[in-house]
Amino acid sequence: MKIAILAAMDKEMALLASLLDSPVEMECEGIRFYYGKTKEHEIFLAKCGIGKVNSALNAYRIIKAVAPDLIINSGVAGGAGLPIGTLLVANSVAYHDVWCGPGTQYGAADGFPVCLLPDENVVGLAKRILDHTTAYGLICSGDKFVSTPEEIAFIRSKFPDVSAVDMESASIAQTCISQGIPFAIIRVVSDTPGEGENVSQYQNFWTEAPGKTFMAVRKLIDNL
Repeated sequence: MKIAILAAMDKEMALLASLLDSPVEMECEGIRFYYGKTKEHEIFLAKCGIGKVNSALNAYRIIKAVAPDLIINSGVAGGAGLPIGTLLVANSVAYHDVWCGPGTQYGAADGFPVCLLPDENVVGLAKRILDHTTAYGLICSGDKFVSTPEEIAFIRSKFPDVSAVDMESASIAQTCISQGIPFAIIRVVSDTPGEGENVSQYQNFWTEAPGKTFMAVRKLIDNL
């Protein structure tokens, strides 16, 4: 199986790089990525960039470059009721900042449903093999770093079941669905918007070198 792993930032990429045996840096279709193998799979590790446009463009580029059988997006997210350090596997994703006007549903991109669904086989596998503390829920994405109680309250008013917020999951999901590529979203909670000073939480989180996403991604890949 060919698996593409997308992370938003270099810090997240560094946590995932050791997945690859003797990685080779490559460039194709305008995207730079690392290529390597595991026992069973070919792995392509790339940075998608921060935000919806960057992540959609680079998800599309990696699809065109290597035609993966599965895309995994891994990284961090702001918790909406989940404590820092919680591993979260998305069972749905949505936009918290999209509305196309009267007669449309809030959160629905034109031509797409409100909730975009990750590959059910990967989510099911995660439930079978990952630690029992792993959370499963809705991730809402938008083009801003959510940092205030008011922002979380607004998002929750539209999506009562929201578990976390980020800036890439929904756009990667939309791109994958448009291209017929199964996808999975695996995040670890780095900060808690609306509960304390989450900018410093986010900055300090990196000093702890979170390995939960790496371990989860590796375990999933080893069992696919």
